[in-house]
Amino acid sequence: MDWGTELWDQFEVLERHTQWGLDLLDRYVKFVKERTEVEQAYAKQLRSLVKKYLPKRPAKDDPESKFSQQQSFVRILQEVNDFAGQRELVAENLSVRVCLELAKYSQEMKHERKTHFQEGRRAQQQLESGFKQLENSKRKFERDCREAEKAAQTAERLDQDINATKADVEKAKQQAHLRSHMAEESKNEYAAQLQRFNRDQAHFYFSQMPQIFDKLQDMDERRATHLGAGYGLLSEAELQVVPIIAKCLEGMKVAADAVDAKNDSQVLIELHKSGFARPGDVEFEDFSQPMNRVPSDSSLGTPSDGRPELRGPGRSRAKRWPFSKKNKPRPPPFSPLGGPLPSALPNGPPSPRSGLDPLAILSEISKSVKPRLASFRSLRGSRGTVVTEDFSHLPPEQQRKRLQQQLEERSRELQKEVDQREALKKMKDVYEKTPQMGDPASLEPRITETLNNIERLKLEVQKYEAWLAEAESRVLSNRGDSLGRHTRPPDPPASAPPDSSNSNNSRSQDNKESSEEPLSEEGQDAPIYTEFDEDFEEEPASPIGHCVAIYHFEGHVTHIRAHCYSMTGSSEGTISMAEGEDLSLMEEDKGDGWTRVRRKQGGEGYVPTSYLRVTLN
Repeated sequence: MDWGTELWDQFEVLERHTQWGLDLLDRYVKFVKERTEVEQAYAKQLRSLVKKYLPKRPAKDDPESKFSQQQSFVRILQEVNDFAGQRELVAENLSVRVCLELAKYSQEMKHERKTHFQEGRRAQQQLESGFKQLENSKRKFERDCREAEKAAQTAERLDQDINATKADVEKAKQQAHLRSHMAEESKNEYAAQLQRFNRDQAHFYFSQMPQIFDKLQDMDERRATHLGAGYGLLSEAELQVVPIIAKCLEGMKVAADAVDAKNDSQVLIELHKSGFARPGDVEFEDFSQPMNRVPSDSSLGTPSDGRPELRGPGRSRAKRWPFSKKNKPRPPPFSPLGGPLPSALPNGPPSPRSGLDPLAILSEISKSVKPRLASFRSLRGSRGTVVTEDFSHLPPEQQRKRLQQQLEERSRELQKEVDQREALKKMKDVYEKTPQMGDPASLEPRITETLNNIERLKLEVQKYEAWLAEAESRVLSNRGDSLGRHTRPPDPPASAPPDSSNSNNSRSQDNKESSEEPLSEEGQDAPIYTEFDEDFEEEPASPIGHCVAIYHFEGHVTHIRAHCYSMTGSSEGTISMAEGEDLSLMEEDKGDGWTRVRRKQGGEGYVPTSYLRVTLN
């Protein structure tokens, strides 16, 4: 695939993409440049650090240099200094091989891109000039035809008028003949101009612009290749210094292992050994007088064993969660868009989250939108495009994305305004309770402004939700229309249709196991809804939409399944349907390619999803 064939009408897209590619290249060059500055600053700081901690005195004058600890530390500092040198080498390689080369290549790519787009714009201008000439010749031909017809009518009227002279009649006929001749020449000129424009337009769309787009594609691919090579240079610059850095680290490890505590002790002994003899014992000199010792009245007795009684933490009775695995109710039904629907049980669990009804959002799914045909006017630029608020000037899918983005932005702004309103209300309450902190009336303008903003944002949210629903219905309708244009019906899914009896049996088995499971010891006292599943009764299913059969389909309902349907009221297999038949949608496709429907004559079953055009309620 090439741009000239697949993107023939995306002139502006290619212009933005190529500009983005060059901007990415410039950003990478800037990143590497800043990376080199970081590496240089890192190396400079490491060297300053090493210089700060290196010994100031020479080794021969420093007695501490004889210790293995000091020697190892000095060696580590030297290895760190060598490591800093390797970081400087990395910065130099990145600066020369990446920054300079890619910056030069970026300038070349910009010049080449400018040349290609100038050529494309000249071709557009020539085509537009030809179109203007075609319009002018067309208008001239139309004007001459009207004048010729008018002159012929005048000549015929004078010819039938008995009061008109022969000279007037002849003059009118000559004028009519002249006008007719001019109209014929205008017609020939218009035909020639139209033929020339069609030839130029075909050359523009099938030869000239595809060649320009292919050149742009080649340029962009070469740029991407060079950028990828630049990415690789970033790692290669690191790999080149890895062996030296590994040696530095190995030297640090050797220096750490070289520390010898015993030898350092011996060195200390050799450095500071005095050689003097140890002093002798000091003789006792008794200066005391005879004195009586009186026992103290405050002597301490033996402490009693007052060991505190250790109490373990009381064993609290654990509250039993009513929705545990043993008493787990059936989950609430989920909508097609993934959100749970409100529960129909009065005592059932509340819905985890509430949201918009997805069926209401897709209420107009049957509407179809014809894709807009691209023309040479789409290459004129965005200046001629009228941008609407609902983005209807965009294709349906792009419109849906832009509307979704706008809706999310409005929702965030609305939530922010709501939070601000709550904060202002709390501040107003504080001011009312303590007037010395502020005047409550001063907050009224801000509260009013916040309320107005909330109302405005709510209206905008509703507006964008309606537009989004319409856009989504158009997208789905387009998909349905595309299905209707198949020459033959698609193949049914290879997997068998789902069997609801299995799910019902598994559900009943789970309920039985949960009811037979005995209560735990901690939950004997607490009131637990152990009969939750038994009290739950499913309501008969109602249609969630309707659908139309696009193709004929032969079902395979067996006698046993039909009997099961008559007893359980649920379909157990496929059913037949005729092309164009209206059906009720009972269950959407779960990803296996089958959809459960109900016929108006009675009977439910599964049919291939690709054979249907679905409309949700």
